Amino acid sequence: MDKQQEHWEKVYQTKSPDAVSWFQEHATRSFEIIRSIGETSEAQIIDVGSGASTLLDDLLTGGFKHVSVLDLSASALEVARRRLGPLGQNVRWMTGDIRTVALPEQTYDIWHDRAVFHFLTDPADRIAYVRQVVKSVKPGGHVIVATFAPDGPEQCSGLPVVRYDPNQLHDEFGPAFELLEHTSEAHKTPWGSVQHFVYCHCRAPY
Repeated sequence: MDKQQEHWEKVYQTKSPDAVSWFQEHATRSFEIIRSIGETSEAQIIDVGSGASTLLDDLLTGGFKHVSVLDLSASALEVARRRLGPLGQNVRWMTGDIRTVALPEQTYDIWHDRAVFHFLTDPADRIAYVRQVVKSVKPGGHVIVATFAPDGPEQCSGLPVVRYDPNQLHDEFGPAFELLEHTSEAHKTPWGSVQHFVYCHCRAPY
């Protein structure tokens, strides 16, 4: 187990899901963007860095049948699995590092990531991430990535992050990705502080 994985396992083994800064009772902004795409219930969706997020619950109750989740922490996914019970029986649960995990080729209609990409402080890791997107998202598929905005925190969970404005975030993916929209979010943590996020919604290369 590497240091990153060890860090996140410790977080989810020692804290309740609603006692971390990124907790959302509902991932409303993410769900709204996914809904706006207009895909059918048969769409293949992957939530990267899903952790114990309740976005999964809303996708399943919203009728989406093919949802995959990926996280570095098996403990985080187990929290979500226990919470969902029978509702999660058709979810594809994956534990692994987004930079190196074996993902199926040209499979996903929608790629969603809220707050994994900004932990990739090494440019080589960001290149590896984008390579995974290009490999596993269908040509013309949708890529939704959220990070801390320029006025967001400089660290999260004790780890350094990279902050982005919409153009900077889009530039990490390159001109082959068409920027369809971007939006912002003022996320309120469980203890009442505000963290500013930026969301970019792109279309993957054909």
